[in-house]
Amino acid sequence: MIQNKLAGSGLARILFFCALTFSAICISSGAQAQSKSWPDKPIKLIVGFPPGGGSDAIARIISINLSQMWGQQVIIDNRGGAAGTIAADLVAKSPADGYTLGLAHVNALSIIPALGQKMSYNASTDFTPIVLLGITPNILIANVDAPAKNVKDLVAYLKQNPGKVSFGSAGNGSTQHLAFELFMHMSGTQALHIPYKGSGPVLVDLMAGHITYAFETMSAATPHIQSSKVIPLAQTRTKRSAAYPNLPTMEQLGYVGFEATAWYGLMGPAKLDPAIVDKINADVNTVLRKPEVQAKLAEVGAEDGGGTPAAFSKFIAKDRSQWAKLVKDAKLQVDLN
Repeated sequence: MIQNKLAGSGLARILFFCALTFSAICISSGAQAQSKSWPDKPIKLIVGFPPGGGSDAIARIISINLSQMWGQQVIIDNRGGAAGTIAADLVAKSPADGYTLGLAHVNALSIIPALGQKMSYNASTDFTPIVLLGITPNILIANVDAPAKNVKDLVAYLKQNPGKVSFGSAGNGSTQHLAFELFMHMSGTQALHIPYKGSGPVLVDLMAGHITYAFETMSAATPHIQSSKVIPLAQTRTKRSAAYPNLPTMEQLGYVGFEATAWYGLMGPAKLDPAIVDKINADVNTVLRKPEVQAKLAEVGAEDGGGTPAAFSKFIAKDRSQWAKLVKDAKLQVDLN
């Protein structure tokens, strides 16, 4: 009788482990089937800034091409505000099924975490980096009626009028805001910072004369520079962009080490299926190699995109570390409220 009980117990354990194994196989098969059929419906791409800015422009270049490649529409969902962190939070809290992606941006994943600000998401663990789309300098631009139209004259004018000259930015904690803060620190000047909810509103008010200067992403500023509606003074990458070979960098103008760039990429929520990640990465790299896409990205100053998900993850971590060092060394005080 004891042997029968033991035998029964052993059989129960065997059946239990068989059931577990079968369940795991079914789950794995289901996941594989999902990744193989992806995408079978439209994909939402959340962008943390309003239409009219650099983020929106780059997102639309990529989304149009991916929609054609996948046979499914990639829908842009603009969720501006809080320097892109509202959009990042939405991505972090979305299902990890590949149908909600985010435009990864320097503000939400590098700068604000480097500032040590409390956020509703963890920039290191709540996302799946997929691919880098491009890096672009900021450009110091001026209204056409601005009192100073080069950096040397601007610094002199700011020293004569401390705290009176207005600079717009895409929001507190944005790369444009930190470029402004760094410029004030390195030039020993003071000016009035006016935060907006993205690049589009900044440019509208700059061209209308409601603000006088701004550090803006090259992608957002370029169309208005080309149409002579704003004046470029300098760019903020330590090397000159191929799109602006004749525009000096801030470093070349004497501000050694001045670098404040924006970068863009694609990301998903944490635990996104690696097969979906690899497909998106491979397809985006294919898109980025198209001559017509390269030409459009070059128009807005976006360079050096592409690469693997692992490379993008390392890039973000290094960039965040560099911003943290900059904030510490320059003793920047940034109010995100």
